[in-house]
Amino acid sequence: MQIAKWIVALVAVWNFGGFVVDALIPITAKQHLYNPRWPPHAKFHNCQTMVMGIVLGLVSLWSLFGIGPLTVSRLFLAAATAGAYFVSMLFAPLFPDTAWHDPEFVHQDPMPLGLSSQKLVALIVCIVLVAACFLGATVS
Repeated sequence: MQIAKWIVALVAVWNFGGFVVDALIPITAKQHLYNPRWPPHAKFHNCQTMVMGIVLGLVSLWSLFGIGPLTVSRLFLAAATAGAYFVSMLFAPLFPDTAWHDPEFVHQDPMPLGLSSQKLVALIVCIVLVAACFLGATVS
């Protein structure tokens, strides 16, 4: 269960990445928070998403480390909380007029395996969390 716990903890910390990428790293922040083409309300929702990632990561870490011995149900709760940010990312393109990239940045962003880097990361994270839950449930 300890391996599963640390895998989920790593993903929980990865939730802080939205803030780092969208607000702190200049080359990617210019596509998000500091994009002059984004209207203020779009930036509001970007900031809402960054804060939500941080909160979900903290709640997941608290579930893993903050309240007594870890149980399988708390591991699953921590994994679901850590994964919610990434699952929502995968479903966001189902809404009208959304895209993985703004048009001016399409050719600038890498497309590993032909996928948006955001989509690839979200898929990998979700697979890793499912594997961690399976591992945690089988070794407990």
